[in-house]
Amino acid sequence: MSKTKLLLDVAANLKNLADSIWAVAETMADGEPSGALKPEAPTVKKEEKSETKAVTLEQVRAVLAAKSHDGFTAEVRALLEKHGASRLSEIDPANYPALLADAEGLK
Repeated sequence: MSKTKLLLDVAANLKNLADSIWAVAETMADGEPSGALKPEAPTVKKEEKSETKAVTLEQVRAVLAAKSHDGFTAEVRALLEKHGASRLSEIDPANYPALLADAEGLK
């Protein structure tokens, strides 16, 4: 592998890591006191029963970052393009379950 390719892979991995850290920071910043979360729990359970379990951006990002870290960076990019975007943030949330399933199939 050329030095340029290695450098590009490192840069892509760093960007994925930065995106993941950003998502965690946003989630923490938007968080509410733990007492305020209790009323939401029954609502989430009702949604899970009525439809398949909702997949979040953070879940997809974590799996894609792990796959990229494991050497599947090109495959991760191909999956993003397959689902109509060049970046995860451009993917329609309705496509998260399919993207997650495709990513988990990478071996």
